Amino acid sequence: MFRALGEALGATLGARSRRETAHGRYYRHVIRAVEESDVEAWRELWAGYLHFYRASVPDEVTHATFRRLVAGNDGMVGLVAEDSGRLVALANLVFHPSTWSPTVYCYLEGMFVAPTARGTSIALDLIRAVFAEADQKDATRTYWHTQEFNGPARSLYDQVAHPTSLVVYER
Repeated sequence: MFRALGEALGATLGARSRRETAHGRYYRHVIRAVEESDVEAWRELWAGYLHFYRASVPDEVTHATFRRLVAGNDGMVGLVAEDSGRLVALANLVFHPSTWSPTVYCYLEGMFVAPTARGTSIALDLIRAVFAEADQKDATRTYWHTQEFNGPARSLYDQVAHPTSLVVYER
């Protein structure tokens, strides 16, 4: 599954990328599928993601989510960005059927880049990997939500997608 994704992305997935940031630091990173051995580093990124959104989930949910992302169960796919041997970003995808399409939709349910890796190409490369995975699964639509106040992320998202007029309701 991820081999085709790597071929579709060329240098982005499974291959090293070396880019200079505006601060003159170089990042060498690889985008790949999350693995069982990533559990502690992934949990740290997941905790950062939850903290940013002022959310919490029980430990058993975090454990089950990680297991499903690694196994690819229930339509879930986990991607991570690794820089110099450390995980610095995650993307959690959920593929699901739609009543508006004969194929699946790709919901980017969560994406988080560690503060030390922001301002690099890691977030953009991770989004490109998400799009490649969605294309491989013939997803009709790739979509995600973000907070209205998340200006830095929205600045990037505006370059790769368009906002919709939909309003999200929850109960």
